[in-house]
Amino acid sequence: MDAENLEEFRNILQEQMDQLLRDAGKTVSEMTDEKTNFPDPTDRASLESDRNFELRIRDRERRLLNKIREALERIDAGEFGVCEECGEKIGAARLRARPVTTYCIECKTEQERKERIG
Repeated sequence: MDAENLEEFRNILQEQMDQLLRDAGKTVSEMTDEKTNFPDPTDRASLESDRNFELRIRDRERRLLNKIREALERIDAGEFGVCEECGEKIGAARLRARPVTTYCIECKTEQERKERIG
Protein backbone atom coordinates (compact mmCIF):
# COMPACT_ATOMS: atom_id res chain seq x y z
CA MET A 1 0.00 0.00 0.00
CA ASP A 2 1.38 3.39 -0.91
CA ALA A 3 2.13 6.18 1.55
CA GLU A 4 -0.84 8.29 0.41
CA ASN A 5 -3.33 5.48 1.14
CA LEU A 6 -1.69 4.71 4.46
CA GLU A 7 -2.00 8.37 5.45
CA GLU A 8 -5.66 8.35 4.42
CA PHE A 9 -6.35 5.35 6.66
CA ARG A 10 -4.30 6.84 9.49
CA ASN A 11 -6.50 9.96 9.31
CA ILE A 12 -9.70 7.92 9.22
CA LEU A 13 -8.61 5.87 12.23
CA GLN A 14 -7.41 8.92 14.16
CA GLU A 15 -10.72 10.74 13.55
CA GLN A 16 -12.67 7.69 14.75
CA MET A 17 -10.50 7.51 17.86
CA ASP A 18 -10.90 11.21 18.60
CA GLN A 19 -14.68 10.99 18.22
CA LEU A 20 -14.92 7.95 20.51
CA LEU A 21 -12.79 9.65 23.15
CA ARG A 22 -14.93 12.81 22.96
CA ASP A 23 -18.09 10.74 23.36
CA ALA A 24 -16.63 8.84 26.31
CA GLY A 25 -15.62 12.08 28.01
CA LYS A 26 -19.09 13.48 27.46
CA THR A 27 -20.67 10.38 29.00
CA VAL A 28 -18.45 10.56 32.06
CA SER A 29 -19.16 14.25 32.61
CA GLU A 30 -22.91 13.75 32.16
CA MET A 31 -22.99 10.87 34.63
CA THR A 32 -20.93 12.67 37.25
CA ASP A 33 -22.68 16.03 36.84
CA GLU A 34 -26.16 14.62 37.16
CA LYS A 35 -27.48 15.32 40.64
CA THR A 36 -31.06 14.43 39.88
CA ASN A 37 -33.11 12.95 42.69
CA PHE A 38 -36.02 10.80 41.58
CA PRO A 39 -38.50 10.10 44.33
CA ASP A 40 -40.51 7.97 41.90
CA PRO A 41 -38.98 4.47 41.67
CA THR A 42 -40.11 4.10 38.05
CA ASP A 43 -38.25 7.25 37.00
CA ARG A 44 -35.18 6.09 38.88
CA ALA A 45 -35.35 2.66 37.23
CA SER A 46 -35.67 4.28 33.82
CA LEU A 47 -32.57 6.43 34.51
CA GLU A 48 -30.60 3.38 35.66
CA SER A 49 -31.68 1.43 32.59
CA ASP A 50 -30.55 4.28 30.34
CA ARG A 51 -27.22 4.48 32.15
CA ASN A 52 -26.64 0.74 31.82
CA PHE A 53 -27.39 0.93 28.11
CA GLU A 54 -24.98 3.87 27.70
CA LEU A 55 -22.27 2.00 29.60
CA ARG A 56 -22.68 -1.09 27.38
CA ILE A 57 -22.25 1.12 24.34
CA ARG A 58 -19.13 2.70 25.83
CA ASP A 59 -17.72 -0.77 26.58
CA ARG A 60 -18.14 -1.73 22.92
CA GLU A 61 -16.49 1.53 21.95
CA ARG A 62 -13.61 0.81 24.35
CA ARG A 63 -12.98 -2.45 22.51
CA LEU A 64 -13.15 -0.58 19.20
CA LEU A 65 -10.58 1.92 20.53
CA ASN A 66 -8.21 -0.98 21.18
CA LYS A 67 -8.72 -2.21 17.61
CA ILE A 68 -8.07 1.29 16.27
CA ARG A 69 -4.83 1.51 18.25
CA GLU A 70 -3.77 -1.88 16.90
CA ALA A 71 -4.56 -0.76 13.33
CA LEU A 72 -2.46 2.38 13.82
CA GLU A 73 0.38 0.18 15.09
CA ARG A 74 0.04 -2.00 11.97
CA ILE A 75 0.34 1.12 9.82
CA ASP A 76 3.54 2.08 11.67
CA ALA A 77 4.89 -1.46 11.32
CA GLY A 78 4.06 -1.66 7.61
CA GLU A 79 1.59 -4.51 8.16
CA PHE A 80 -1.67 -2.62 7.57
CA GLY A 81 -3.95 -3.97 4.87
CA VAL A 82 -2.54 -7.50 4.94
CA CYS A 83 -4.82 -10.41 5.90
CA GLU A 84 -3.71 -12.22 9.06
CA GLU A 85 -5.03 -15.52 7.71
CA CYS A 86 -3.81 -15.78 4.12
CA GLY A 87 -1.29 -12.93 3.88
CA GLU A 88 -3.01 -11.38 0.84
CA LYS A 89 -3.80 -7.68 0.55
CA ILE A 90 -7.13 -6.57 1.99
CA GLY A 91 -9.14 -4.60 -0.56
CA ALA A 92 -9.26 -0.81 -0.17
CA ALA A 93 -13.07 -0.82 -0.25
CA ARG A 94 -13.15 -3.24 2.69
CA LEU A 95 -10.61 -1.17 4.59
CA ARG A 96 -12.63 2.00 4.00
CA ALA A 97 -15.75 0.26 5.28
CA ARG A 98 -13.96 -1.23 8.30
CA PRO A 99 -10.43 0.12 8.69
CA VAL A 100 -9.72 -1.99 11.80
CA THR A 101 -10.22 -5.26 9.94
CA THR A 102 -7.44 -7.82 9.92
CA TYR A 103 -8.99 -10.29 7.45
CA CYS A 104 -9.72 -10.09 3.74
CA ILE A 105 -13.34 -10.63 2.80
CA GLU A 106 -12.78 -14.25 1.74
CA CYS A 107 -11.11 -15.26 5.01
CA LYS A 108 -13.66 -13.37 7.12
CA THR A 109 -16.53 -15.01 5.23
CA GLU A 110 -14.98 -18.43 5.83
CA GLN A 111 -14.42 -17.65 9.52
CA GLU A 112 -18.07 -16.63 9.94
CA ARG A 113 -19.24 -19.75 8.08
CA LYS A 114 -17.23 -21.96 10.46
CA GLU A 115 -18.66 -20.11 13.48
CA ARG A 116 -22.22 -20.77 12.27
CA ILE A 117 -21.51 -24.45 11.75
CA GLY A 118 -19.66 -25.15 14.95
